[in-house]
Amino acid sequence: METTTTYEQIGGDATIARLAARFYELMDGIPQFEGLRAMHPESLEGSREKLYMFLSGWTGGPDLFVEKYGHPRLRQRHAPFAIGEAERDQWVACMVLAMEDIGIDKEIRARLLQNFFKTADFMRNTPG
Repeated sequence: METTTTYEQIGGDATIARLAARFYELMDGIPQFEGLRAMHPESLEGSREKLYMFLSGWTGGPDLFVEKYGHPRLRQRHAPFAIGEAERDQWVACMVLAMEDIGIDKEIRARLLQNFFKTADFMRNTPG
């Protein structure tokens, strides 16, 4: 039995790039995500590129982030930002919209959502 990665199931590099781009387009343009947007620099290009590289490896594709920056150390890299339930929920909601917008299959979206939520919840470093 041949197993495929989530990376392959959703369409590989092109889909990962579209997902990262759409995530930041939505975050930058929807008032609901203002708190999340405020944590980012004026230009989102570097953030988008890092998310793209991280998601590539996280979904089973080339480990681009690790190759360029080393271990993600997500909690350490996000420690300078106050991340509570509101920020977590904004990030997850933005990612859900991005996945829907680019047409990721509903079953794969549900599986990714579970993993995205766990990861986003792990980033919380403030109560509430």
